[in-house]
Amino acid sequence: MSIIVSASVLSADMLNLENEVRKLEDNDIDWLHFDVMDGVFVNNITYGIPVLEAVNKVTDMTLDVHLMICNPMRYIDCFADAGADLISFHIESDSDAKETINAIKARGVKAAVAIKPATPADVVYDLLPLLDMVLVMTVEPGFGGQSFIQETVEKIRLIRNKITELGLDVHVQVDGGINDATASIVTEAGADVLVSGSYLFRENNMKKAAEKLRKGRIC
Repeated sequence: MSIIVSASVLSADMLNLENEVRKLEDNDIDWLHFDVMDGVFVNNITYGIPVLEAVNKVTDMTLDVHLMICNPMRYIDCFADAGADLISFHIESDSDAKETINAIKARGVKAAVAIKPATPADVVYDLLPLLDMVLVMTVEPGFGGQSFIQETVEKIRLIRNKITELGLDVHVQVDGGINDATASIVTEAGADVLVSGSYLFRENNMKKAAEKLRKGRIC
């Protein structure tokens, strides 16, 4: 299985966002990752529906939306209308997980559940047959540029093993502290979608940086 690189818009130059999107396209980045924060579920506020709508008008890249909000169910239709191709929401949020997954899929959008570093892997096991992806946070959600939490690696492995055991085709995405040093660690554990922000955007040669992330492969 090949590795997908999803660039975190949180690290982009927001005053030149269209140019940043073009740069990502030119450097063969696969997906665009949107971290949507409400200032309540996490202690930060980012961007929302208007930014996603604007980006959707200028690119055909996969728009990978990560909702770090208290009530994701309330906003599924809004983000689907804005152009989301995939929506991740937190299992720790106030919304019912199965209802939220069904609402996402009813809009023809791929569905994912996200879990914080302290949340055990087994909370997603029963949901796996319903999901397109599981997002394992490898830092505490809320801010970019944090250091990778090594203890999350075993959780990635457990989730990948359960997916394999059940014979499912489900991505495992990781988000937080992903760079050329940590990419091989998470891909060896079973991750196949790598969210990277600070690492990608600070490199002079973004295409080469992305290829370093893709060096890891899972069977």
